[in-house]
Order: sequence, then structure tokens, then C-alpha cells
Amino acid sequence: MTSPTLLISMPGGSEWILVMLVLLPLYFLPSIIAIARKNPNTTPIVILNLLLGWTFLGWIGTLYWAFRNKQPQQS
Repeated sequence: MTSPTLLISMPGGSEWILVMLVLLPLYFLPSIIAIARKNPNTTPIVILNLLLGWTFLGWIGTLYWAFRNKQPQQS
């Protein structure tokens, strides 16, 4: 009796393009949100996302910072 083999393999040449088209926007999602919301801290968010976004904590932190409300409006 033979053991089952895994049919999972690394993506090939053109498949990498598809993978990058999905993963890069996801990686830079905090930066995209900060730019779209016109967050006053957009530049530091983009820099931090670029440098520490590969860590889960860095990505979550920049995502939180991007969604954070702007300065409270005074009436």
C-alpha cells in the first residue's frame, strides 16, 4: 500500500505574478487605508508598514494606526 502524496507545490513563473497581485496589496493594506482616509500620520504609517509589515505585530499595529480616528473635532 502506498502512502498518499501531497499535491501542493510552489507556484511557477506566471503563477508568481498572480500571487504577488494578491499579496502585495494585502501587505500594504494599512498604507492604502491611511492614504484613502487622509490620515495625518500617513508617511510614518507607510514607512513602518514597509519596514515592519512583514512581522504580524508590525502589520496589525500599522493597520490599527491607519484606522485610528483623526484628531477629535471641536465644536
